[in-house]
Amino acid sequence: MKSIFRTLFGTATALTLLLPVVVQDAGAKDLAGAKPHGTIALRNEMHHQLIAQSLPSSMVSPVFLYRRCWNIINAQFFDKTYGGQDWSRWEHHYDTKIKTKDDAYKAIESMLASLGDPYTRFLNPDAFADETNQIKAHLYGVGIQLGMSELKKIVVIAPIAGSPAATAGVLPGDEILEVDGEMVAGQPLDSVVKKIRGPINTKVTLTMLRDSKRVPIPLVRAEIPVKAVTKAVILPGNVGYIRLDSFISSKATEEVKEALTKVDSADSIVLDLRNNPGGLLDNAVQIANLFLKGGVIVSTLDGADNKASTISRGQPSFEKPIVTLINGSSASASEILAGALKENDRSVLVGTKSFGKGLVQAIQKLDDGSGMNYSIAKYLTAGGNYIHKKGILPNIEVKLADEEYKKGLGPWWIDPTFKRFNREPTDGFDIQLLAAIAEAKNEVRKAKGQPIEPFKDDEVRKQILAKLGKPAVDTKKAAQAASDKPTGRAAADFAQPKAPSVPTGN
Repeated sequence: MKSIFRTLFGTATALTLLLPVVVQDAGAKDLAGAKPHGTIALRNEMHHQLIAQSLPSSMVSPVFLYRRCWNIINAQFFDKTYGGQDWSRWEHHYDTKIKTKDDAYKAIESMLASLGDPYTRFLNPDAFADETNQIKAHLYGVGIQLGMSELKKIVVIAPIAGSPAATAGVLPGDEILEVDGEMVAGQPLDSVVKKIRGPINTKVTLTMLRDSKRVPIPLVRAEIPVKAVTKAVILPGNVGYIRLDSFISSKATEEVKEALTKVDSADSIVLDLRNNPGGLLDNAVQIANLFLKGGVIVSTLDGADNKASTISRGQPSFEKPIVTLINGSSASASEILAGALKENDRSVLVGTKSFGKGLVQAIQKLDDGSGMNYSIAKYLTAGGNYIHKKGILPNIEVKLADEEYKKGLGPWWIDPTFKRFNREPTDGFDIQLLAAIAEAKNEVRKAKGQPIEPFKDDEVRKQILAKLGKPAVDTKKAAQAASDKPTGRAAADFAQPKAPSVPTGN
């Protein structure tokens, strides 16, 4: 059954989940045949679509734009106290002050900020286009993943396979000095990213610092593939490994299906959701369906306490043991999937407590091409738990001290030392992954009635620190030959993000 999108002011509300979303159908009935009133409406599948069309910006009245946002929040915001205020005070608050489009944008931002909800926000046309492109898996740039070092230097983590940057010989560890002749020293990472991105077939020159020499590299921008699955391999011990980087791309579910075929011969798999900030609800639901034999996947409560639950189809394509990795930057859709797997007794969770985002957002495209994300419901995990600001606890906790993280015991694709580029999940430094692999093997042993082998956490940490104490191998030159290896997002990861954010790249 497809969910029905409510239409406001002639434009459909598109649903997402940095952003988890389920909508209560106006005519849905409970199992007894009555209309829902605080009851459960069942869902087997969810779908999303961005279908709104924008008018030329000059034809949209700034006051109309502001009023439209007020009406949307008035009708659909999940908190009917509106952050403990009289929402009507904002309806005509700026009537005599809004003269231009920029006035309207600032007024909308102020109005939304009064709600006290960090996930309800206004997006100008450029920001809304970026979000839409991420959902459609479109990114335009040169194909490099960037990080900012502790010295505030903009450093190339890796070129993306097949990208203009990879073809032109950009190397991991290159430091960006200039973009089209403009020095970038002291600029925020996001600002540098915007300078590098641009329309297809336009030119940009990056001046790199490499081996103490300035190296100008002219590039032509192209469409860069946005990958949700950034690694799918079988590790030693016949344990499959899938790193799911984000749920934002509409192609994420298909990528996971493809990844499962690559690890099909493994005895078990580790599903890595660490540092995954979320994305589309539909992806979380459909990916959960790949593993579940039944049960609730997620439920939502709207402002009127109407409950809607999404139920698994019960036709899994992968039935071997699963271990799921989470950490404090696993948020939103990641938590929906992790909660569904844990609370349906389908997967053991390993790592640290997840971020704790339990609000549902809708995406609304506005008439001038701008947009708005706004919270329309709370969501509950499969077991009926409201995890907002609480997070999901792993079955097996594997903590990382700040000093251990800085030394490189964290997620394998992150190296805060900026010395080990092109790391792999087999390098043996990622303590949480090593614990997950050990648990995956134990799950296979349990299924066979064999005794388990406890993971010797303290001993393994000492061994890793001893290895890291040795001089790091300089892989910069070797990386050029290996630049066709797929890698994951890095720009947001290097700061060990405290809150979920949309993945960035160039």
